[in-house]
Amino acid sequence: MTILLLFGTLLLCILLGVPIAISLGLSAIFTILFATDFSLTIVAQRAFTSLDSFPLLAIPFFMLAGILMGKGGVSKKLLDLASSLVGFLVGGLAMVTVVSCMFFSAISGSGPATVAAIGSFMIPEMKARNYGKGFAAAITAASGSIGVIIPPSIPFVLYGVVGSVSVGSMFLAGIIPGIILGLSLMIVSFAISKKHNYVAAQEKVSFLEVLRKVWDAKWALLIPIIILGGIYGSIFTPTEAAVVAVVYAIIIGVFVHKELKLKDLYQCFVEASIINGATMIIIGLSISFAYLMTLEQVPMKMADFLTGVSSNQLIILLIINIFLLIVGAFIDTISALVVLTPILLPVVTNVGVDPLHFGVILVTNLAIGFVTPPLGVNLFVASGISGVRIETIAKAIVPIFIMLVFSLLVITYVPSFSTFLPEYFMGG
Repeated sequence: MTILLLFGTLLLCILLGVPIAISLGLSAIFTILFATDFSLTIVAQRAFTSLDSFPLLAIPFFMLAGILMGKGGVSKKLLDLASSLVGFLVGGLAMVTVVSCMFFSAISGSGPATVAAIGSFMIPEMKARNYGKGFAAAITAASGSIGVIIPPSIPFVLYGVVGSVSVGSMFLAGIIPGIILGLSLMIVSFAISKKHNYVAAQEKVSFLEVLRKVWDAKWALLIPIIILGGIYGSIFTPTEAAVVAVVYAIIIGVFVHKELKLKDLYQCFVEASIINGATMIIIGLSISFAYLMTLEQVPMKMADFLTGVSSNQLIILLIINIFLLIVGAFIDTISALVVLTPILLPVVTNVGVDPLHFGVILVTNLAIGFVTPPLGVNLFVASGISGVRIETIAKAIVPIFIMLVFSLLVITYVPSFSTFLPEYFMGG
């Protein structure tokens, strides 16, 4: 009865259009009032104390760093480099979009931020070159989803905190899967461009010209090296790395590229504060909801149910993938991570799945949710930039979605793609 009331209230609130953070809080409150003898103060206490976490500080700082980089001239340098690498191929502009998003992912850690930074340049350019309007927006939205896979990744930080998994190891675990997703998007871009005769972005450039573009983009390319090198060299923690990224972004934007003015800095800080405020409300109330689930032994009951269906690891992972793809279409990534990690992590570890591998599976599923209607945050960002209706983008994204799901299955059933780098560099 308690579980039914908890999830039934949540579903009803979502269907009524109540914001997800409020939905989670109301579900917990109604359940405590009508089905338990717990004190209502649990909701407020857990929401407040859960945010008193040093690792969680990495989230606002990575958000701020991504915004500063997007407005500090970094995006254009990365686009020029990507164009020199793949712009000469069939569908070159789509390829450039994918590669640029992969580069920018190593800076922002956010899917929507990646779409906004790269899409503002690439979507108008693709439309001008007669690429399909729906396809231009769709490939940009899908490429932006890589932003939460390639490190630094805000969802990986959150998964590490909630699941008690090393954030540094999670960053390493996401590198190869992120590249796999990028390559799969390049393949589908090539196939669609070949079918519709979309032109290349430019003529093939010389190796020296590529090197020149690399040199021009050196300040941007140094960012992931500094962040990841500092973490794995035990120079600073992931949270301290996020602060270093902010300082570096300000120095590059103000003194090197000279595109960040005092007014821009103020706007960047305000934008990051607004986004982080909304994010922290979601995280706090999500943790209250998850805590109530733990008190009601929902994780244990879910584990018993799934293992009762099958004890085969492959079958359980398939069921979880289908479940997560559906969840990702309706619930935002942060809420889903906080609520589902305590439920599903014990289930998969009981059947021998590495927590690092499952973290990648979980975040990849939710990343695909960025481009799955009706929530599809990246779709809305791409629609806002392109002026193309959501329905048009959703139709164009179908073959891209299929390729993303295929990549998800590869990542799911070849765990070494996720575990090799953490085992090699950190011993697990």
